[in-house]
Amino acid sequence: YIDAFDVCLDMATDGTGEVNGTTIVVERKDDAGDPDKAVTAAKELIGAGVNILAGTASSGVALAMAEQAAQNQVLYISGPAAADAITGINEYTFRSGRQSAQDVATAGTFLDDIEGKTIAVFAQNTAFGQGNVAAVEAILGAKGATIAPVLVAEDVTEFTPFAQQVLAAEPDLVFVAWAGATSGAMWQAMSQQGVLDAVPVVTGLGDAATFGAYGEASEKISFLNYYFPGANENEINTQMIEGIEAAGGTPDLFSPDGCNAAIMIVHAIGEGKGDVDAMVASLEGFEFDGPKGTMTVRAGDHALIQEMYQVKLVADGGSFVPELVATSSADDVAPAEAE
Repeated sequence: YIDAFDVCLDMATDGTGEVNGTTIVVERKDDAGDPDKAVTAAKELIGAGVNILAGTASSGVALAMAEQAAQNQVLYISGPAAADAITGINEYTFRSGRQSAQDVATAGTFLDDIEGKTIAVFAQNTAFGQGNVAAVEAILGAKGATIAPVLVAEDVTEFTPFAQQVLAAEPDLVFVAWAGATSGAMWQAMSQQGVLDAVPVVTGLGDAATFGAYGEASEKISFLNYYFPGANENEINTQMIEGIEAAGGTPDLFSPDGCNAAIMIVHAIGEGKGDVDAMVASLEGFEFDGPKGTMTVRAGDHALIQEMYQVKLVADGGSFVPELVATSSADDVAPAEAE
């Protein structure tokens, strides 16, 4: 995120770090994934006169930042944090990445017709897992699917009985929402119990560090994907990748979030000239070219409308690399508008 932010801020200001005579000063604070630390840092920054906040990969932190933005009337552009609740939370909060609803809608594109189908959701019984079940029920259930959740306690290490539960539901599609150290054992059980041979299994493809986590299951899983460096070809993406690599970094899953944030901030300052209400107004309905192509900030709730990807992992020497299968158009996977 930070590498891409730096590259795209440089691109968007033609290397000057300025827009319309205003110098953009960037200060970095580490939230450590802790909402309390983030709030303390935000208050210090706002007290020092900062009126634009950006970032965080943690949804809990983003929700706390959104609250600070509203209380203090500053602009907040959240980062990779995916919780749907961030969209439409208040007039001061925007996002530079995708949200969970766009992941789930992309999962639905693996079925030709959703109505009348059974979708098993295999997830941990955590806020993350429950949130994914809720999103699948709200989005794909609304299109006529029957949702069969299989929720697993976070401390479970033997997954065979749960894999059998998935098969017993006789689903047309299995959507897996999983995170953490047990991923390898879970995928091994799913493979050994024949789930991957019996039914299409879809999960989200994460950052490059996770590409080796699926073991023998790798080439049998269908992946929905937010971004990988080869997902598309456009000038912004190429320049961003080249810039990150030239600086010694590696483009990855959340690179677009940093790049989009830089572009949005430069636009907001250029149009609003530091007046927060004017900056907010300038971003509502803002359409721009980002690393993923055309991005649209939906005026009503500040969702970021963007394309998504179907991807497969293919063996490449001793590792696996992502390969694009299909692109889902921005409108096809757009989340329902927040009220």
